[in-house]
Amino acid sequence: MKFVLPAVAATATLLSPVLAEARQVTFETTLKPYGGNGAYLVLYVTDAAGAYKGTLWMAGGKAKYYRHLSDWQRASGGRPAEIDGITGASVGSGKTLKITLDLADAMIDAGYQVHVDTAVEDGMDNPSEVVAPLAASASGKPLAGKGYVKSFTVTF
Repeated sequence: MKFVLPAVAATATLLSPVLAEARQVTFETTLKPYGGNGAYLVLYVTDAAGAYKGTLWMAGGKAKYYRHLSDWQRASGGRPAEIDGITGASVGSGKTLKITLDLADAMIDAGYQVHVDTAVEDGMDNPSEVVAPLAASASGKPLAGKGYVKSFTVTF
């Protein structure tokens, strides 16, 4: 049975102040059936120059494990303000996390990328396991991760 965790989240810097200038975007992350504890994962955005722009979602409730999401930690400074109001439960082996939010139209086809870092207690840490462009040409095309992520899809 497929488990889907729906959520609506966003950081103020990534949202359009006017709904007419925003586009609904769905991020779907399906994990491999690795058989361990729930995975911590974080989705965050960088611009065309690779500069951190904001966090979209954090899955996993214990802050002590966030340091294992090392690319996000380094980019964001690991500040709690980066994830206030946009956290949920960790994602189990073989399960799916689905997040839908409104992103500013200006972020589409402008060189922005979504990164997914993953980590599992007593398992591997996978910084930037998946990096996907926020591009219309990539919409709906699944990408495989190099660690726990079976597939990651961005759909406009």
